[in-house]
Amino acid sequence: MTTTVDPGAFGLGTFAASGRMFVGMLRNGFVYDTSPFLGPDATIRSLLDEWDAAIDALVELALSLTDGIAHDAVEVLPPVQPVGQILCAGANYRVHVEQIVQSTLRNAGDPRSDEELRAFALEAVHRQAQSDPFMFVGLPSAVSGARDDVILWTPGEQHDWELELGVILKSAAHRISPDDAFEHIAGYVMSNDITVRDVMARSNVPLTDFVTSKNRPTYFPTGPVILPARFVPDYRQLKITLKVNGETMQDELVADIIHGVEACVSYASHATRLSAGDMILTGSPAGNAGKHGNRWLRPGDVIEASITGMGTQVTRCVAPPD
Repeated sequence: MTTTVDPGAFGLGTFAASGRMFVGMLRNGFVYDTSPFLGPDATIRSLLDEWDAAIDALVELALSLTDGIAHDAVEVLPPVQPVGQILCAGANYRVHVEQIVQSTLRNAGDPRSDEELRAFALEAVHRQAQSDPFMFVGLPSAVSGARDDVILWTPGEQHDWELELGVILKSAAHRISPDDAFEHIAGYVMSNDITVRDVMARSNVPLTDFVTSKNRPTYFPTGPVILPARFVPDYRQLKITLKVNGETMQDELVADIIHGVEACVSYASHATRLSAGDMILTGSPAGNAGKHGNRWLRPGDVIEASITGMGTQVTRCVAPPD
């Protein structure tokens, strides 16, 4: 039987307490300040330079740590400060593509039967699997912490969730093969790609507006931690789960992914020069708002998100400021 995550696994994140920011090790619900061991100036970014050696040392340190801080008692910042480039894979889970195509067409008034729309959606899944990954650029300014509020900015009323498995790179990569991708990956991270469906398309421009629909401030709640890649024997066995006000909306294994992590990293490296600290998101599984009767996010909603071994995000949706 495949072990999903190494029993001795821990996540590394950026936390703050008593006015001080530090690299923390998250394990069993407690955060351990690594500053006495790594030094007061250590950051996730500085650790990326010698990532494997740092994790080796921290594995040994984890055996002796005793003075943990309750996770709820510290401020949780995005793991990498600041995050580098963000590249995002879209339409990259089979059931998700099927659902999103059907719901989008139905919401637009498509007169075809459910059976006809499903057949059309399955053909879209097949076409996506036969093509390269589809990727778009995210803005670092949209990244927020795992307990920060999500601001439901207007224009747009159809705010949706898209919890995604991402990777943080530990070294530069350009034009690499999928087989070489894991040599450049520090670890896995989760990010919720908040999306406003009704502003993605504009009637006067035949293009998708990814800035307004996906890149407003707080639209990428990320973390709380990076799960080092060495602790994950098979990322496809990780489970992605998202709840809104306690109701489960997404609950899928990464195994439904169309283009895997290695394919996404390789493709991104052929599109641009990747650097340590860059984040690549690999798409969202099934279970978006369109699947749940167009149940869009509203002020006051609480989103609870988790991926195996990576802790939990708890973010509250709020109305935009006046």
